[in-house]
Amino acid sequence: MATTYFKTHHISKGETIAQSLKDRFDYGRNPDKTQDGELVRAYECDHKTAEEEFTLAKSQYLAITGRTQKKDADILCYQIRQSFKRGEVDAETALKIGYDLGMRWTKGNHAFFVVSHIDRPHPHIHVYYNSTTLDCTRKFRDFLGSARAVRRLSDRICLENNLSVVRNPKLKSKGKFKHYGEWRGNDKPPTFQEQLKFAIDAALTETPKDFDEFLSAMTAAGFEHKWGRGGVLSFRTDGQKNFTRLRSTTLGAGYGLDDIQNIIAGTVPLAVGRTRRRSVAPKINLIVDIQKKISEGKGAAYERWAKVYNLKQMAAALQYLQEHSLLEYSALEAKANAATDNFHDISGKLKTTESGMKRNAKLKAAIVDYAKTKPTFDEYKRKKYSNKFLAENEAEIKIHREARNVMQEILDGAKLPKMDALKTEWQTLTAAKKSQYTDYRAAQKDMREVVAVKSNIDHLLGIADKANVYKTFANQHLHLVDIF
Repeated sequence: MATTYFKTHHISKGETIAQSLKDRFDYGRNPDKTQDGELVRAYECDHKTAEEEFTLAKSQYLAITGRTQKKDADILCYQIRQSFKRGEVDAETALKIGYDLGMRWTKGNHAFFVVSHIDRPHPHIHVYYNSTTLDCTRKFRDFLGSARAVRRLSDRICLENNLSVVRNPKLKSKGKFKHYGEWRGNDKPPTFQEQLKFAIDAALTETPKDFDEFLSAMTAAGFEHKWGRGGVLSFRTDGQKNFTRLRSTTLGAGYGLDDIQNIIAGTVPLAVGRTRRRSVAPKINLIVDIQKKISEGKGAAYERWAKVYNLKQMAAALQYLQEHSLLEYSALEAKANAATDNFHDISGKLKTTESGMKRNAKLKAAIVDYAKTKPTFDEYKRKKYSNKFLAENEAEIKIHREARNVMQEILDGAKLPKMDALKTEWQTLTAAKKSQYTDYRAAQKDMREVVAVKSNIDHLLGIADKANVYKTFANQHLHLVDIF
């Protein structure tokens, strides 16, 4: 299921045409979003110098036609965004579909490049195409219903690739569109900002004695922090790329640095209702090596917090042992090994399925390219490999040969399957990946839990007789406070 967005780009105030184009293209060409430029494909231009090439085409258009437009009315380029349903396609397949969309929409008359971004959970692509045609004699004119026409073409391409489409899409005239978060409702996972706010609230409910103890609680919750220029404090958690600044303009009223310091000092009470926010699922974490941290310069406040934190983690470990009836150390060890082996087994199957999907997509693309360019190549052979014909049709002949090489490499002498069989295989692999990914996440969670519990127990027992001490711990509910 793909949704589309159609946008025009005009010249920015105070900038040249090339500068305005570069500003737009730099967002799409971001190496962090395109795997260092691997997920980019261009037609009749080089994406690295697209702004210069597009600008040159506009200069040639003016020289050939003599036609000019008002500066604020001239459209420099057009952008199409195509977003796919999460889990239906990978980034490479999305790039292939996006290139097909760009080629069919422009009919090969405009230079364009396509980027596939991996910075969101759902695959999506951006197509940037020049408003000026390749022969520099005409321009693409936005027309009434162009966005709908893009959507219809996108739906057709999705159906050709066995992807779902939006049935009976809501018309804008029927009411306000919902953004993605509103559409997901309560099913959407908390954002990084929400997770940070939950962690702050949880740390403040523990009534830390000072700000250092508050920072220790945030570290235990899985957030690293750093101090920036001007005394700006920022936090980041697992899976988050950029730090989030601790300020009310970012997180909301009551979440600035001064607000939190006042709450810790007791001059301002914690707002009613903040402790009843949506909570993040608790995890069993590794206990802290207190002596090591103290040797690194941590103070008494950290030691107090660490002892309480370790007590909570050991209590969680004890609860896990009781719930899973793990009353022997050997049983815990066996469960940890089994969970690890199960995770790696499922991970291997998932990688095999994803590899099969890439092979399937690559083969289908090669078959399509081969079929499209076969008449040209047959004519090339009929003309006894004429150099003149080659020069006139070099691009198509090159595509044909590359497609043939890809097919030979993938099939390795095997019979070429029919397209219907490949589409059926793709559907099977997609369903398998969806099922395996669910198993993968569950196995990963189980493995992390039991490995964390075992590591905590190993740390607690030290070099003592593990079997006997463990049995005492499990059966008699060892008084955890005495440990520390």
